[in-house]
Amino acid sequence: MRIAGALSLAVLTTSGLANVAMGSVGGDIGRVNVFQGLAHRPAAGAGENFLLVGTDGRDRITAQEKQQYDLGGAPCHCTDTIMLAHVSADRSRLSVISIPRDTYVRLPDGDGRSSRPEKINAAYSIGGPALTVSTVERMTGVHIDHYLEVDFVSFMKTVDALGGVPVCTERPLHDPKSGLNLPVGTTVLNGGQALQYVRARYVDGSADLGRMRRQQRFVAELIHKATASGLLLDPVKLGSTLGDALGSVRADPGLKPADLVGLAEAMRHFSPASAEFTSVPVANLDYPVPGIGATVTWDQPKADKLFAAIRADHPLTGTPPAPSPSASSPGTPASPAPAPSPTGPVRQRVEVPPGSVRVEVLGGPGAQRAADQLRATGFVVDPAPRERLRSVPRTVVEYDPRWNLSVRSLATALPGAVLRPVRHQGPVFRVLLGADFKDVTPVEGAPPPPPADPATGVTALNGQQELCDGD
Repeated sequence: MRIAGALSLAVLTTSGLANVAMGSVGGDIGRVNVFQGLAHRPAAGAGENFLLVGTDGRDRITAQEKQQYDLGGAPCHCTDTIMLAHVSADRSRLSVISIPRDTYVRLPDGDGRSSRPEKINAAYSIGGPALTVSTVERMTGVHIDHYLEVDFVSFMKTVDALGGVPVCTERPLHDPKSGLNLPVGTTVLNGGQALQYVRARYVDGSADLGRMRRQQRFVAELIHKATASGLLLDPVKLGSTLGDALGSVRADPGLKPADLVGLAEAMRHFSPASAEFTSVPVANLDYPVPGIGATVTWDQPKADKLFAAIRADHPLTGTPPAPSPSASSPGTPASPAPAPSPTGPVRQRVEVPPGSVRVEVLGGPGAQRAADQLRATGFVVDPAPRERLRSVPRTVVEYDPRWNLSVRSLATALPGAVLRPVRHQGPVFRVLLGADFKDVTPVEGAPPPPPADPATGVTALNGQQELCDGD
């Protein structure tokens, strides 16, 4: 969440006038010693690796902003999004890898060895930035050179400094949780609206994986806007804006203003096509773990190739060295945006394909029609038990909480249904059809990703491919 803000700040410093702008902001960056005491770290390689995390810090947000952008909840003091950003040694390329927040991990203990199972986003709340860095290094085999942590305010200030950032969508996006409400087409978002966009998780059934893809698109648009913006030619205004934004950023002590200036000068001609985006390849989006819930596991052979390319400072679509084994397990989030079916209505994209979801339908006369429609859109429909169901006003979906990702696909197909967790029910979802049922909303899993590079096995898109048409 909000991790695009970290990249936003990095992009803002890539102006050739950054020497002027950064002169007054060095003391504004908060510092956190994330590397002290870390053991068994991977060897450093060519280029620089930044671990970029977003927190939900909101202490400096005004009451009006909280109300306007639905930011009034209590912060969880956790990370909802983590990105690994690699800057090539020749400063010609930026590789950005999204790490699913629900990644299954075994958190390292003080000696760097695996301990208890968790989701990766729990590392920050349990052991702070240091444990987050240690966990990522152990899972990827990539040495982290710098740590950058961004909150709500720094993200919003950065977007506003650019005069807003455009995003495009093929259908209306509405998320009642974040307050996002976008029409079809291209919309220029201010800082608060952009925050809603990168936070949104409930615009469809793709949840966190869809959000990661939207964040990557946003970063590509932001790079394009920053490199083409006249704001970067005004060092006084840029310096003032950065000074305000950096007041809510934390970084490792080794990330000096002079380093940012040097990076800025080297990357002054950076463009969206200079960036490449991907996510850790996923093996299982709905791996249940007792006491934790549904987690995401990695496709380890593909992940090894991906991180081997990063360690060797190779493009993600270039020829990597033979991968060295890493210490753990997880996913390329597929595109969450809905696509028109060749022969039917627009289908909603869902995170877990309907063919992986087993359903039984109980109810009155409409039960058979609902079962047929669910089967037609791809769900595996089991024969329903021979039991009569008392008429209910609203459709209910009973599900085992261990399959809390799969249920989102069924909820997308049955909008308005009440979700009722039933412990130990198992992998079959029970649909208790109500009088409110009209029709099943067609859904589909994500389309096949673009072909992987034959040498690396990695699927990645450059920033130019992520831009809205006409940019």
